[in-house]
Amino acid sequence: MRDRLKQIKIYFIKFMRLFVKTGGWKAFIFGGIISFLIVIVVGDKMFVYGLDTSSGCFAMISACIWIGIFNSIQVICKERDIIKREHRSGMHISSYILARAAYEFIICLVQAAIMLVTCYLSFEFPEEGLVTGNIIADVFITFFLMLLSADYLGMAVSSIVKSTTTAMTVMPFLLIVQLVFSGVLFELKDYLELTAKVTLSKWGMEALGSIVDMDSLPYNEIGWQIVPRDVYAFESGHVMTAWGIIIGFALLYLIIGIVSLEFVDKDKR
Repeated sequence: MRDRLKQIKIYFIKFMRLFVKTGGWKAFIFGGIISFLIVIVVGDKMFVYGLDTSSGCFAMISACIWIGIFNSIQVICKERDIIKREHRSGMHISSYILARAAYEFIICLVQAAIMLVTCYLSFEFPEEGLVTGNIIADVFITFFLMLLSADYLGMAVSSIVKSTTTAMTVMPFLLIVQLVFSGVLFELKDYLELTAKVTLSKWGMEALGSIVDMDSLPYNEIGWQIVPRDVYAFESGHVMTAWGIIIGFALLYLIIGIVSLEFVDKDKR
């Protein structure tokens, strides 16, 4: 155990040094730009009308998924030869993945803060917080969990594929699946609804939609309201369930990454 913990520390420090040397801070700028573009498009009707709020929440959740996956989709397959060599020299795959996970945790934390600040300076948030008692904290937690889980999804894919080219080919497919099965663009029924339950976008939308009480908002300026679907129930338990599922996905992706890399020695190239 001590050996594994020592390796986690060594690799974590290595990743932080690479962050400084390779200009990893640029990822923060991209996140800020994307958030800024979203708030410009949504305008001042966010949290006022349901249609604008639904579009805005969907855009922010999609941004979290895109940024999170992009953070890590290439990082492991890019180092596959190095990982193979160091694994044969005694490196534990779990130590490497957990060190990378800790590093990405910090990156996602900062990105979530940047996205939240951008939204806070642009929108007038509702006063009531559903889970923590502060809506700003609730939104931040949702952004962070979505970024982190999507990041770990990118790590899992990067652990499975053997080249950055393949990783970037898979990435658009992942994003399309997340967008289509979010439950916002299309009405999902039967087996499609079941499929949606294994996507991050669905649970991210359910958490954020419930936090801002989206079902209670009028859906356009003449006051028309859609029939309540109870999808975004204004209940703390509903949000915490969504958060728990997102965390569960994140842990699953880490396990997939570890298991996949355990076979790195069998690479034939």
